[in-house]
Amino acid sequence: MEHNSQINILESQIRECFGRVVWSHKTQEKCADILNRRNNSIKIWQIVLSAITTTGIMISVFGEQRWIGIITALISASLFALNTYLKKYDIGQIVQKHVDCASNLWNVRESYLSLLADIKTEKLNVDEIIEKRDMLQKELFNIYKGAPRSISRAYDEATKALKSSEELTFTDKEIDIFLPKELRKSI
Repeated sequence: MEHNSQINILESQIRECFGRVVWSHKTQEKCADILNRRNNSIKIWQIVLSAITTTGIMISVFGEQRWIGIITALISASLFALNTYLKKYDIGQIVQKHVDCASNLWNVRESYLSLLADIKTEKLNVDEIIEKRDMLQKELFNIYKGAPRSISRAYDEATKALKSSEELTFTDKEIDIFLPKELRKSI
């Protein structure tokens, strides 16, 4: 097989892998964001229900209104149920696993991007490309093996972010803003 066509085939495969890692990385980020918001909402509800329960108990003890005691008991039972449910899940820990996974995927994504740049600049031969590709696939396998499952809403948000909002793409002008004048493309 011709040397150039081998490199083209490898480049196509690596581009496909890069695309999948981009999706996975963004999905893990979005999943962490969603679960973090959910965790914060739950914590707020726990605080609110605790405050209402405490206030209701104080009013029941020092007041004459029996119905407040009944409502307080119901709210307290709701808080108990919520806390019992949450005892099984440490949402904060799950969020951290998604953050860690996204961080690891980011590193692989950037390595694929560098590999593609090396291929385009003809810096690597076929054997070197294969070696780097195989190393990245092993690293990716280990990341996916320990990755937490993401939720469908995270995938939907990742799709929107990558396709509509173009969260990973920049114009030359946007990049130039971050660079010193000597490294800018546009003047």
